[in-house]
Amino acid sequence: MKKRSRIVAFLLLLVMLGSLIGVTANPIIKDVRLGLDLQGGFEVLYEVQPLKEGQKITEEIVTDTAGALRNRIDVLGVNEPVIQVESNNRIRVQLAGVEDQETARELLSTQANLTFRDADDNLMLDGNDLKEGKAKANFGQNGNPVVTLEMKDPDKFGEVTAEIKAKAPENVMVIWMDFEEGVDSYKEERMKEKQKYISAPFVSQVINSSNVEISGSFTVEETKNLAGILNAGALPVHLEEIYSTSVGAQFGAQALDKTILAGIVGISLIFIFMLIYYRIPGFVAIITLSVYIYLILTVFTGINGVLTLPGIAALMLGVGMAVDANILTYERIKEELRVGKSVKSAFSVGAKSAFTAILDANITTLLAAVVLFIFGTSSVKGFATMLIISILVSFLTAVWGSRLLLGLLVNSGMLDGKTGLFGISKNRVHTPEEDVDTLDLTTKFDRFDFVRSRKKFYVISMVLIIAGIIVLGIFKLNLGIDFAGGTRVEILSDKPLTAEEISGTLEEIGHPSTDIVISGDTNNIGVTRYKEEFSQETVNKFKKDLEAHYGADPNISTVSNKVGKELAGNAFKALLVAALGIIIYVAFRFEWRMGVSSIIGLIHDAFFMVAVFSISRLEVDITFIAAVLTIVGYSINDTIVTFDRIRENLHKVGKINDAKQLADIVNKSLRQTLGRSVNTVLTVIFVVVALIALGAEAIRPFSIALLIGLLAGTYSSIFISAQIWFDLKKKELDKEGTLKVDKEKKQWGSDEPVV
Repeated sequence: MKKRSRIVAFLLLLVMLGSLIGVTANPIIKDVRLGLDLQGGFEVLYEVQPLKEGQKITEEIVTDTAGALRNRIDVLGVNEPVIQVESNNRIRVQLAGVEDQETARELLSTQANLTFRDADDNLMLDGNDLKEGKAKANFGQNGNPVVTLEMKDPDKFGEVTAEIKAKAPENVMVIWMDFEEGVDSYKEERMKEKQKYISAPFVSQVINSSNVEISGSFTVEETKNLAGILNAGALPVHLEEIYSTSVGAQFGAQALDKTILAGIVGISLIFIFMLIYYRIPGFVAIITLSVYIYLILTVFTGINGVLTLPGIAALMLGVGMAVDANILTYERIKEELRVGKSVKSAFSVGAKSAFTAILDANITTLLAAVVLFIFGTSSVKGFATMLIISILVSFLTAVWGSRLLLGLLVNSGMLDGKTGLFGISKNRVHTPEEDVDTLDLTTKFDRFDFVRSRKKFYVISMVLIIAGIIVLGIFKLNLGIDFAGGTRVEILSDKPLTAEEISGTLEEIGHPSTDIVISGDTNNIGVTRYKEEFSQETVNKFKKDLEAHYGADPNISTVSNKVGKELAGNAFKALLVAALGIIIYVAFRFEWRMGVSSIIGLIHDAFFMVAVFSISRLEVDITFIAAVLTIVGYSINDTIVTFDRIRENLHKVGKINDAKQLADIVNKSLRQTLGRSVNTVLTVIFVVVALIALGAEAIRPFSIALLIGLLAGTYSSIFISAQIWFDLKKKELDKEGTLKVDKEKKQWGSDEPVV
C-alpha cells in the first residue's frame, strides 16, 4: 500500500507542478522587464560637474539632480526607467523601449535655463521670473501649438517689452534654452536653417500681463516636452556624458528572437541527453530543470529585475550548471549500484556522498558571480544577478527537488533490481558476494595513465603558454571601446553588406572609417569603430543618416577614456578578488597543495582564453571578463570534485607507502570522475554552441570565450591541477617516507560517504 501511495504522490506532484506552470507561466513571462538591448533604447552615464565656478558637488546635489532627471523622464511617459546614483558623482540612466531617442536624450541633458534676451543677446528675464509649475502646452489663437507661462511680476514684464519695443527695427524678444555666453548669438543663429533659440517674436506693443505665450514651429509633442521640462526645473549642475549606448529597436527584437531560439535548442539538447543517458533519473532531472526555469523567472520578476541579453545567457548557462548537480548525484548512485547495493541503499549513499561536493560547486560559482555583481556595470550586473539567482535556485531544485521525486520512485520499489532504468547494463553490476569496493570499479578510461603522462601535459601546456605570450606580445588584445574608449557603431541592413559599401556610405556622411567588420547570418551586420568619442549631437545626426540609408536604427556606443580606464581597472580587481577568494576557500576546504594546484589551473585557463582571443582578433569587451569569471567558478568546481574523490580514496586506503601507490590513487580518482566531468561540460557546451550558432551577434564573443574556457578548464582540472598536486604530495611522501591518512577524520565539505 505504501509503495503504491508513493507512486500516486509522484504522479500528483507532476500534475500539480505541470498545472502551476501551465496556468501562471504566461503572466510571469509577460511581467518580465526587458533591457534596452532586447527592445531598443539607450543608456547614458552622466558625470555631475559644477555649473558655476566654486560650486561644490555634494551628495545632496547629485540626488536632487537624479530627481530632476526622473521628473523629466515622466514627461516622456517611459515605463519603469532606471536611474541610479553611482560613486564619483555619477548618474546612470537607462530608458528601454523609448522610441524617440534623440528627443529623450535632449530632454535629459538640456540645462533648462530659460532666458529672454534682446537682439544683442543682453539678458532681460530668466527662469527666476516665472511662476514654478505653471508652464502648459496649449493652442494659440491661430490654432498652432504653443507653450503658456505665468510671470511673477507683470509690471517687470511690461518694462522689458517696452525696452525691446524701443529697439526697432530689431525689436525682437529672443527666447533661449541654455544660452551659452560667448558661444551663442541671435544674429548668427537667425541665418541658419535650424536655429538654436526657441523663438524670436517681434514686440510691437508693451505687454503688462502675467501670461506669456511662446510660439514657434512646434508640434504638439514638442510643446508637451517643453512645458514638462520647464516645470521640472533647471538642473543645478552641468551633466557630461562619459558613457552612452544606443540600441535600435530592430536590433533588440532580433537579438531577443535569436537568443530565445538558441535557448530552446540548447536546453532541449540537455533534456534529450539526460533522458537517453540516465533514463529514469534523467526524466526526474528534466522535471526539476523545468521547475528551475519557472522559479528563476518567478524570482526575477518578483525582484523587478531587468532581463538583458547576457541575462538570458546566464539563465541558459544556469540550466547547464544546474544539471551538474544531477549528474554528480546520479554518477554516485550508479557506482553504488555497480558494487551490488540495492536501489534504496545506492540512492541513499549516492545522494549523501554527492551533497557536499555540490555545495562546494555552488559556493565557488557564487563567489565569482558576487564579484561580477560588485565590479560589473549595466548588463554585466544583469548577468551576475541572473547567475546568482540561478545558483541558489538550482541548489533547491537539483538537490532537494530531485531527491524528493526520485526518492518517491525508489522507495516505491518499482525500480528494485532494474539497473537498466539507471542506464547501467546488467553485465557491469557486481553481486554483493563479490565484495567489490567503488575504488576497484572499472571505468571506460582505465587504459589512461594520467600521472605517468603528466610531464607530456606540462610540456604541451608550456608550449601553448609560451606561444600565447609571443602572440600576445606581437598582436596584443583587440580591446573594445569598453577598455580603450571611443565609439562603436553597429549597422543593420535587410541586405548583405560589404566593407567597401559601408566605407563609401560612412565617407559620404562625413565619418570615414577603415575599421569595418562584417558579420551576421547573411552578412547583414556591419561594425565600425572610431577612436574619438562622439558627442550627443554627432550621435543623433549619425543615427539619422544611417537610418535613412539602411532603413534601420543603428546601435551606437560611446565610452570616454576615463571610463575605459576605470572599467579595465575594475576588471583587474574583479579577477584578483575572485582568485584570492578561491585560494582562501580551497585552502580552508582542502589543503594548501590543492589550493595552489587549483589556482595554477585557473591561471592556465584564463591565459589560454586571452591567448586565443589575441590570435583570433575577437573583440575583448566587459562581457569577456564576465566569461572569464564564470569559467573560473566553473573550472574550480570540476577541480574540487576531483580533489574530493582523491581525498575520499586516500581515506579508504589509510596509508600511502610509496609514489606508485599515490599515483594509483590519483589515476583511479581521475578515471572515476572523468565521466562526470565529460557529461557536465557536455551539457554546458550544448548551450554555449547553441548561443554561438543561433544566438545574437552581441554575445557571440562572450559565448566563444565560454566555450574556450570550458574546454581549457576541463583539460586543466584533469591534466594539470591534479598532476601538480601529485608532484607536491610526492615531495611530502619522499620527505616523510609514508603518508598516513586518518580514516576517521572527515573534513567539512568532503563528498566522502557517511555510512
